[in-house]
Amino acid sequence: INLVIPQSNGYDVEFCWNGQEYELVVDMSFWEQPYPIESFVDKIAQQYAGEVIIGESQKIGFQPIKYQQNNDGSNTLVLERWNQKTS
Repeated sequence: INLVIPQSNGYDVEFCWNGQEYELVVDMSFWEQPYPIESFVDKIAQQYAGEVIIGESQKIGFQPIKYQQNNDGSNTLVLERWNQKTS
């Protein structure tokens, strides 16, 4: 599945699946987003890291209770896990 972000100039931003991972496909000379491409890629990586942390933490019994974006651009993630006492 490819993901497309349309741009008004017709030169869309695409994420193409190569069978193992997504590749960003964009002609940087036609970039029409309000932020530099480097910031865009950094933000995607940051969001992906948060999703991976949540997914892996849930596998070992943690649940996310707070996910907050801070003013400095960082994210705060709070997880909790309750001990299960067996009788």
